Amino acid sequence: MIELSDKNTNQPLGTIDDGELRFLVNELEEESETDRDYYVNADTIDMLEADGAPVSLITLFRRILGSQAEEGLEIKWRRV
Repeated sequence: MIELSDKNTNQPLGTIDDGELRFLVNELEEESETDRDYYVNADTIDMLEADGAPVSLITLFRRILGSQAEEGLEIKWRRV
C-alpha cells in the first residue's frame, strides 16, 4: 500500500496501490530517482485521465484537491 500525504503539512490524503503508483511514475515528471512527490492540479488530473489513469486514482485526486484544483497541491508518497 502507498500512502499519499500533503507535502507541506504531512496530512494523510489517501492510499493507492502499486499499479496506481506505477502509472503515476510513468506519467509524471520526477526530478531524481529518489523523488517521491508530485505537483497535482486540475490540468494534471485531466491529463492523467486522458492517458488512461485508473478511475480510482482520478476519483481520489479530485477528492483530495476539491476546491483547490486550480491552484494545485504538492503530494508526496511513501510505502507503508
